[in-house]
Amino acid sequence: MPRLLHIDSSPLGKASISRELSAEFVANWKRTHPDGTIIRRDLAATSIPVVSAEWIAASFTPEASRTPAQRDELSISDTLIAELEAADECAIGIPMHNFTVAAPARLWIDQIVRAGRTFAFVEGSAAGLLKNKKATFLIASGGIYKLGSPMASFDFVEPYLRAIFGLMGVTDVHFLTAGGVAAIRFGKIDRTTFLQPHIAAIREQFASV
Repeated sequence: MPRLLHIDSSPLGKASISRELSAEFVANWKRTHPDGTIIRRDLAATSIPVVSAEWIAASFTPEASRTPAQRDELSISDTLIAELEAADECAIGIPMHNFTVAAPARLWIDQIVRAGRTFAFVEGSAAGLLKNKKATFLIASGGIYKLGSPMASFDFVEPYLRAIFGLMGVTDVHFLTAGGVAAIRFGKIDRTTFLQPHIAAIREQFASV
């Protein structure tokens, strides 16, 4: 039975473009995987602490030697990693904030990138432990940062996500970016018209499934 981990990170709720795109992706996934299971995680509604000195100490303490306090320190990390481990595929909605991923997404990443759980050091090099998984990132940005655009060098979202998920062993990654969302806010285009080509691109991905 296929399992999809559906993640959102925008704080904007129903106004969010990335949430609408991820919802469209999930709807198409459900249609093409009627026997599939969806694991849902809303990062904006999840209290995720910043990584602390105590967290770092606990993560590098062998599991059998951890104190109850250390196990409690890692409990959220354990839960979030277990969701990733249980999924065959991820659909992750991410807005660009200040040229990088939104804060809830960054807090989540800091909790799931963990030595011994999602990657390991093998002969001095990092090796990913999350194998045979696929991730689709549905990104919304106020400006346009696609390759060849004047602001392309300011996109730290896709390179970062590609690198950090690659570290964990997830190399089958796909990006659908809706750039130029600010045009909606400034009244240059209506939301439905703006979303149309991006919704079409998502549906096209599933057309032959």
